[in-house]
Amino acid sequence: MNMNPEQFAAANKANIEALVELTQKAFAGIEKLVELNMQAARSSMEESAEQAKAVLGAKDPQALLALQSTLLQPSSEKALAYGRQVYDIAVSTQAEVSKMAEAQVATAQEQIQALVDTAIKNAPAGSENAVALMKSSVAAASNAFESVQKAAKQASSAAEANFEALSKSAETAAKAATPKAARRA
Repeated sequence: MNMNPEQFAAANKANIEALVELTQKAFAGIEKLVELNMQAARSSMEESAEQAKAVLGAKDPQALLALQSTLLQPSSEKALAYGRQVYDIAVSTQAEVSKMAEAQVATAQEQIQALVDTAIKNAPAGSENAVALMKSSVAAASNAFESVQKAAKQASSAAEANFEALSKSAETAAKAATPKAARRA
């Protein structure tokens, strides 16, 4: 199972291309996060200026308390929306990277299977036990990878469901807390 120089060069080229693609996908995710953070910072600065003007324009303490309760709800809703957007960016980037990794592993499995098939064809007589062991090892490694991949997908789905539940719970709590704050004012 020797590799000739052309095969070695082709394998290296494919690995470099995969690394470049992976880096580009990760960088695109980072770009999205930076853009989101810039939008959030800009929005926060504008809102802070408006809120400061409103606070300075309050005529008495009661008006200030009423203003305070009206300012709380949008902040919690925006924090939830921001968290959702960060989560969506992370999930989409992870999905793209996973898809790419799965394709790379599938290609590697095909190459290994081709090498095994070549070795089996060229195996000397009397090496049937070694051939059977090699086939069994490749099949076991393939099954193990598929099991790990399936478990990772299930864990990802569970994490997403937990995030959804947590997000809905936080949103419900924020909505319930806002009327209480308004009543205190």
